[in-house]
Amino acid sequence: MDKLDALLDRLKARQRDLIMEAAQYDNMPADSTLKRIAELENAIAAVEAVADEERGRRQR
Repeated sequence: MDKLDALLDRLKARQRDLIMEAAQYDNMPADSTLKRIAELENAIAAVEAVADEERGRRQR
């Protein structure tokens, strides 16, 4: 569980860094940046789902 939490923290931090970097400019972020942010969101959701499943298994 600790490894999943650590991975989740790294993914969220990377996504936040990309968002903050994109916010520095007045124009729209590059499509590649938006794609990376969206891909990280998908990865975050997947890790959260697995973590929730693991928590459910441990409670049984």
